[in-house]
Parts: sequence; C-alpha cells; structure tokens
Amino acid sequence: MRYKTLTAASFLLGLAAGAALAQPASAPLKTIPALDVKRYMGTWYEIAKFPNRFQKKCAGDTTATYGLREDGRVSVVNRCRTHEGGEDVAEGVARQLGAADSPRLEVRFAPAILSFIPLVWGDYWVIDLDEQYQLSAVSEPKREYLWILSRSPQVDPAAYEALLGRLAAQGLDTSKLERTSHTGAAR
Repeated sequence: MRYKTLTAASFLLGLAAGAALAQPASAPLKTIPALDVKRYMGTWYEIAKFPNRFQKKCAGDTTATYGLREDGRVSVVNRCRTHEGGEDVAEGVARQLGAADSPRLEVRFAPAILSFIPLVWGDYWVIDLDEQYQLSAVSEPKREYLWILSRSPQVDPAAYEALLGRLAAQGLDTSKLERTSHTGAAR
C-alpha cells in the first residue's frame, strides 16, 4: 500500500512538473532603451490602467505630475477625482535604477523615514514611449500593474490601438485595462 501511495505521489509530481515545463516561460518585460528624465517631467493624464487596490477611490480625472528634485530624484504627485466628487492626492518620490538614462525607476509613497525598507519601493518601468514623449506605458516585471499615460486627456485612437498591440506583444493582458474618464472638472 505504501509503495502505491509513493508511486501515485511521484506520478502526480511528475505530471505537475511536466505541465509546468510545457507552459511557455514569459520573456522578461522589456523597457524602452533609454529615458530622458528631463523630457519626461511634467503632467501626464492617465488614459487607462489595470485595476489596483490603491486607486479604488478614483473615479476619473487622474493625473501624475513629475518634477526633478535637487537631490536627483523625482517628485511624484498623483491626483484623481473621487467618487464623492472630491480630490485624492498622493505624494511620493521616485529614483532611477542604474544609469542616468535608465527607464527603470522605483517609486515610494511611504514616509521618507521608511525609505530604507525595500518593500516600500515599487517598480516603475517605462516600457513604451513615443519619440515626442506624448504617450507612455508604465508597468513592472510581474506585469500585475499597467498604466497608459498621455500628455493630454485624449489620445488618438490609432495611436492607442497601436500601443495596445505593442503591450500585448510584451505579454500584457490588455483586456484588463480600464479606461479613465476625464471631465476637466479637476485641477
């Protein structure tokens, strides 16, 4: 009896391992080759996002404003219109990882005193950006989060569809995207 149990367990483990090997491994998420941080500064409108827990209060008019700080980091101010009609504001800081033109950043919204804790920093990878710095896509290595950002609250439909194609090619499930409404009421 014990032999049969071990054989069955070995068989099931073998099947599980085989199934895992049969699944195609996702290629690592690719970023853009280089980011000109100074050109990236300013206000970006959220066009669409993967739903996430920290933006549940937001009903629309969502923006992210970036500014260079004297210490070389980037100030981050995220705003949105809440479901109650108010405004929610989150202030944070971002830092580049690697070279001065690295498109890989980390962002923190926790108090500065906690910045030594790795878990308070979240990945902010620029994975798509047009040459004019007008339309951007930001994600992270696990592809759990995705934001599409634009310099204006409206995006050319053809440019948006082309971006969705590039994001899908990177293994992002674009069917999960929620469009963000912009009424012009906030700010």
